[in-house]
Amino acid sequence: MSNVTSLSQVAPGVQAFYDRNLLSRAQPNDIHGRFGQKRPVSQRSGNQIKFRRYSQLAAATNALVEGVTPAGSSLSVTDVTSTLVQYGDFVTLTDMVSMTNQDAVVTEATDVLGDQAGTTIDQVRRDVLVAGSNVAYASAVANRLALVNKLTGPDLDKAIRFLKGQNAKFMKEGMAASTGIGTGPVRKAFIGLVHPDVEYDLEAITGFRPVSDYGTQEGVIEDEIGAYKNIRFVTSTNCKIWTDATTALTAGYKGVTKNDVYATLIIAAEAYGVSPLAGNAMSTYVKALGSAGTADPLEQRSTVGWKATTITTILNQAWMIRLESLASV
Repeated sequence: MSNVTSLSQVAPGVQAFYDRNLLSRAQPNDIHGRFGQKRPVSQRSGNQIKFRRYSQLAAATNALVEGVTPAGSSLSVTDVTSTLVQYGDFVTLTDMVSMTNQDAVVTEATDVLGDQAGTTIDQVRRDVLVAGSNVAYASAVANRLALVNKLTGPDLDKAIRFLKGQNAKFMKEGMAASTGIGTGPVRKAFIGLVHPDVEYDLEAITGFRPVSDYGTQEGVIEDEIGAYKNIRFVTSTNCKIWTDATTALTAGYKGVTKNDVYATLIIAAEAYGVSPLAGNAMSTYVKALGSAGTADPLEQRSTVGWKATTITTILNQAWMIRLESLASV
């Protein structure tokens, strides 16, 4: 079939290009994976990873007695074990696409698949994190069904107080002020993951400082929108929404028959872990026309696909809190 542009052999350099192209599209979407401990699983070392956490020792406040050895303390260990999971998808291209399309179809396919891969992995990680055990509801209502309000400054203040009360560690150092008009310092901070719909309400909160008002732009996180006291916010449309999740529809807030509920995650350092399979965390697969053998006897189909092997694990429930709220129309 001399008229078919066939990828019967994908040279290493070409394959590397496709891999880079897909990964460049996938990685920016993965905001829920950016702020966890990175603990890759070595190949051929099993499909599980064990995280081990040592609990803090109680303060030794009893004065020593001269010549008397104290009883000492014992270490307390908590192990968290997770199992790798695979995700993936592919598209099929016909020989007619190869013969008639003016675009670089495989490159375009890796672009589209890269976006899909990034969104998939980000949502998988998100669903692990929003299942955490610590949750607070806007205006201190009892549960999700009872929500009637957007996120407010006091809601954020209480989340900060909660994490500080758990001795959670900040994820980002402070940023100094500058001589720029209207700029100011940024405190040491936890990370907040927020949907753009809730970002709209955040910007109306007294004390919220947009990125443009930081004293310096050095160290600004990709997709960062601003800060409130000890929280720096990163935004994504992948942040969790429960549609029509309240008891009734409150006017002025998003929803159709009932209100949509938005999750804003406030995360401290070492709250969760991200464990890709080392060397094979995400791969691109380009299969040529006819590569399916007898399943494609007329060489009519080629495929482009991706596969990811990873797992996300909450390591310390006390260092993460989920704020649930409505979002203004």
